[in-house]
Amino acid sequence: MGFIFWEKSARYFDGVIPELAKSIKKTGVFVNETIENIIDKVQKHNLQAVQLHGKESVDFCLNLKTEFQNLKLPIEIIKVFSVADDFDFSVLAPFEAVCDYFLFDTKGKLPGGNGTTFDWKVLEQYPSQKPFFLSGGIGIDEIDAVNEIIKTNLPVYAIDVNSKFEIEPGLKNVQLCKDALQRIATNKTNKMSYNVDEKGYYGQFGGAYIPEMLYPNVEELRQQYLKIMAEPDFKAEFDQLLKDYVGRPSPLYFAKRLSEKHNTKIYLKREDLNHTGAHKINNTIGQILVAKKLGKKRIIAETGAGQHGVATATVCALMGLECIVYMGEIDIARQAPNVARMKMLGATVRPALSGSRTLKDATNEAIRDWINNPVDTHYIIGSAIGPHPYPDMVTRFQSIISEEIKWQLKEKEGRENPDYVVACIGGGSNAAGTFYHFLHEPEVGIIAVEAAGKGIHSGHSAATSKLGKVGIIHGCKTLLMQTPDGQITEPYSISAGLDYPGVGPMHAHLAETGRAEFFSVTDDDAMDAGLELSKLEGIIPAIESSHALAVLNDKKFKPEDVVVICLSGRGDKDLSNYIEHFKI
Repeated sequence: MGFIFWEKSARYFDGVIPELAKSIKKTGVFVNETIENIIDKVQKHNLQAVQLHGKESVDFCLNLKTEFQNLKLPIEIIKVFSVADDFDFSVLAPFEAVCDYFLFDTKGKLPGGNGTTFDWKVLEQYPSQKPFFLSGGIGIDEIDAVNEIIKTNLPVYAIDVNSKFEIEPGLKNVQLCKDALQRIATNKTNKMSYNVDEKGYYGQFGGAYIPEMLYPNVEELRQQYLKIMAEPDFKAEFDQLLKDYVGRPSPLYFAKRLSEKHNTKIYLKREDLNHTGAHKINNTIGQILVAKKLGKKRIIAETGAGQHGVATATVCALMGLECIVYMGEIDIARQAPNVARMKMLGATVRPALSGSRTLKDATNEAIRDWINNPVDTHYIIGSAIGPHPYPDMVTRFQSIISEEIKWQLKEKEGRENPDYVVACIGGGSNAAGTFYHFLHEPEVGIIAVEAAGKGIHSGHSAATSKLGKVGIIHGCKTLLMQTPDGQITEPYSISAGLDYPGVGPMHAHLAETGRAEFFSVTDDDAMDAGLELSKLEGIIPAIESSHALAVLNDKKFKPEDVVVICLSGRGDKDLSNYIEHFKI
C-alpha cells in the first residue's frame, strides 16, 4: 500500500497512517527527496519499503541502503524507471545491487500518474532476473494483457494499480480491485504450474548442479524414482508401513481454546504424533524403500534439529542397513536427546566442524561422503532441497499430509479445502507436503513461515524470502542468502531445523510468483507461540512448529476462516531451549 510523500501529487499524503494488518507492506513514495527526509518518514510511519520515483542515482540508492542497514531498518528499495519504446535496459545494471525491485512506469510529463500504458513488448528485452513491478495506466481492461505477461518467464513481482481503479484521487473502487485480483489469481492458478517440470525446474528454480562424480547416482535416481513409486508392491509396502509403523493417518485436531484466543477456526495437523515425533518419517520410509529397490547397502543423511537423523536411523534399523548421519557440532550440543536416540538406533553420528557447524555444513559433509562412496550408498536428503529429483521425490512422499487434510476436513467441516494452510519453512519438506494438494486450488491461501532469528536485518537470521537472492546451493538453483560476491551468508535461528541459508526450489517459485505468502518470525515470537500452545492445548510443539503458530499474531484471520497449521514435530527435543529461554 503506497503513501505518496510528493507534494505535487494529487494523492499527496500528510496524515497519520491508521493501524493496518501486518501483512500489508506500507510503502513510502518519494520523488528526488533527501535521504534525511526519507528516513524521517520511514521512522515516523513505520514503513517497510520505499519507492524512489525521481532521478535518484546509484550512489543515492547505495547511501540510502547503507543508512537503513546502519539504523537496522529492514526497508526494501523499489527504484522506478520511466519507459518509452526506445528504453535502454542497460541502465538497470548498476542498480541491481542497491535495489530490491524495479518498477516500470510510462514515461510522461509527470513522474507518475499519467494514466497511460507503454508498449509492454519492450519488456521482452529485459535482461535481468530482478523482480519488477509493472505500472502505468493499468485498469480492469488491461488485466488480460497483464495476465499474458505473467504467463511468460519475466519476473513480474506485482502490478501497480492506481488512477484507473479510483473513485477519486486516493480512494479506490474496492469491488473493481477485487475483480482484478480474482482474474489474476485465476489466471496464475490455471495457467501456471507449481509442480516440477520434466527438466527438474519449478519456474526458474531447481535443476541438478552437481559434481561429475555424483552424476551416475543422481541420474540413476532420476530415471528410476517415479517408476519405482508407481510399482504396486512398492505402494502396498509404503502404505502398510505408514499405517502400521508410522501410525498414520495423523489426527487433524480442532484446537478449541487456541481458536477462541485468536477468534478463528484453527486445526492442527498432528505430525508430532507420528513415530519418531515428526513428519520426517514419511520421507525416510519412502526413500529407504527406493534405496532397497536400487540395491543400496549404506545410507547417509544430514540433520539439523535431529528429527530427520532419528527418522533415518529408525528406518535403517528397520531394514538392517548401515546408517551414517552428519550433524553440525552446534546442533549436536543443542539437540542432545535426538543424538542419543540416533546412537541407540545404531547410527553413527559424525559432527560437521566447518563453517557455522549447523545444517548447511552437515549437508556439505554428507555430499562429500556420497562423492567418495558413489556405488553402494544412497543419500536420504531430509528436506525439499538438493539436485533433481530430490525436491520432487521428498515432496511426493510428504504429500500424504495434505492428502489426509482434504478428507479429514471433509469429515469435520463438510469441505475439502481450508481457507489457509500454514507451515514453517527451512528447506521446506513439511511445508511442501502440507501445501502439495492445495497448490492449484486458488481459494486456499498458502502461508509459509520462516525464521527471522534475532531480526531480519540483525545479521542473525534465516529469512531467505526476504534476504535471499538467486543462487546455487547443494545441487539446485534457488533463493539463497549470500553476499554481493556470491559467498553464502551464515544463517541463524534458535530452531536448528530452520537454520538454513536457502529454501527448497518449489518454495522459491511460490515466493517469486506470489502463490504463497511468506512471514518471518523472530526467536522470541516463536518461543512465545510455543508456550501459548502448551498452556492452551496441552501440546508442547517443536520450536520449528512454533514459528508456524506465531503467524496467528502476525496475520488477522476472519472468525469464519478455517486455518490448518502443520504441527511438524513435538517439543521433547527442545525442552532445554524452552527451559533456558523462559527460565523455567
